[in-house]
Amino acid sequence: MRKLVDTARSTRAKVAGPIPLPTARRLYAVLRSPHVDKRSMEHFERKVHRRLIDIREPTSETINALMEVELPTGIDIEIKL
Repeated sequence: MRKLVDTARSTRAKVAGPIPLPTARRLYAVLRSPHVDKRSMEHFERKVHRRLIDIREPTSETINALMEVELPTGIDIEIKL
């Protein structure tokens, strides 16, 4: 997240954010033993945290710089013009 904001600011674009959006939460219940104890279940949870970064007045240099930023595995970005 910090890399994206720093990259946008280095190309002299105005940045607003990051703004936290609601967290998507998904619960899973799995049987521990399908034969003996059908009432015994394990619960797992998956959370997806989203942030919004609004880049105002981007230049072509800003967009090219954002496309080249290396992000860790599991982090996705979506660029809308």
